[in-house]
Amino acid sequence: QLELVESGGGLVKPGGSLRLTCYVTGSRLDRYTTGWFRQAPGKEREAVACLSASGSDRNYANSLKGRFTISRDYAKNTVYLQMDSLKPEDTAVYYCAVYPAYGDDWPVCDLQGDYENWGQGTQVTVSS
Repeated sequence: QLELVESGGGLVKPGGSLRLTCYVTGSRLDRYTTGWFRQAPGKEREAVACLSASGSDRNYANSLKGRFTISRDYAKNTVYLQMDSLKPEDTAVYYCAVYPAYGDDWPVCDLQGDYENWGQGTQVTVSS
């Protein structure tokens, strides 16, 4: 059974950095497209970043390009989200999610893909 566990959230001051971790068990990450999402209080969930199963394609929400970086450690079956220059509006619960990637889906990632498995989320609060 596929399980995703996020960690690394916390309280950080504006301008600071955090690295979120998504540890996946039950299958290899190179079989899945991985995405990071966030949901702020009273707002809809939004896609943040994705990484293809091949590890070669990354996409980001336009508003976050240059500040957030998604990466993967294949040996640890873990996906990371490095967040720099954090702003109060980045405050949200952050989730990682995956969907299986076959054939033409394997080398590309889709921020709006049909993500099937989700973690429980980790809270990020940006405040002075």
